[in-house]
Amino acid sequence: MSSTVRDLPASGAPQPSLAAQPPLLVALHGWLLSGRLWQPLVEQLEPEWSLWTPDLPGFGASARPRGLQPSLASYGRWVAAACRDRLEPGRQVVLIGHSLGGSIALHAAAGLGGRLAGMVQIAAGGGVYQPRPFRQVRQGGAAFMRWRPRWLLGLPGSDGLSAPLRADPRAARGLLACSMRREAVQQLPQLTAGLAVPSLWIAGSRDTVMAPRYVRHLAGYAPEHQFALLEGAGHLPMRQMPGALAGILRPWLATLPAGREIAAGSSAQSEPGIPAQSEARPRS
Repeated sequence: MSSTVRDLPASGAPQPSLAAQPPLLVALHGWLLSGRLWQPLVEQLEPEWSLWTPDLPGFGASARPRGLQPSLASYGRWVAAACRDRLEPGRQVVLIGHSLGGSIALHAAAGLGGRLAGMVQIAAGGGVYQPRPFRQVRQGGAAFMRWRPRWLLGLPGSDGLSAPLRADPRAARGLLACSMRREAVQQLPQLTAGLAVPSLWIAGSRDTVMAPRYVRHLAGYAPEHQFALLEGAGHLPMRQMPGALAGILRPWLATLPAGREIAAGSSAQSEPGIPAQSEARPRS
């Protein structure tokens, strides 16, 4: 079975469309990290699924353009524009956000419109403003940025430490502060409730940075969502348990209209015995 995805420009005239192809998976890393975070998951999902794992501006090898404000909304607009530039006519995208990258993905959703096929949130939740814990995180983050030992970059074998040490100070401080303001925290449920596509929310049972209850809480605002608890995983399941994480993603991706054809033609199956609990809530 084949189908066609059409994308309408502002004029209303249909653009030439391509035969249905799987959506591009765009994975957004969290605070102080880089696109390299996703490499173990990329190896699990390719070649059936194509992933783009950009370094967000100011992180990894990506410089922050002049004029790009270090805010969730500005970074969301940057992601949406970058996706539109990268997509072929007729192709859709699934945003995968980790931690702070999940908040950026929610801000990017509106800018993608019909090009967005689905949303995955990994170790990303919240929507509950907590003044004291947030103040402690902001202070700890600012202290790290002030005293981070950048001299470690000159040592052999320091590649694994390079992302936090190379992060642009203004981007790092600004995004962290923005994400913990009362207005930004209270906006997350509104953005989640406004999702017009299916979403998958994944939490690690041993995540001490983003407790599963906060992921489940924010997921509850999504009109059409599934929640999966990955047993034994911490805050970085794409590094700690990439096979198990891929085993949760594959069947969910196959339920998306743009993903059904590749799922039917692929021999890749969810790994048996993956220790995950899941629940689903249909659109009301």
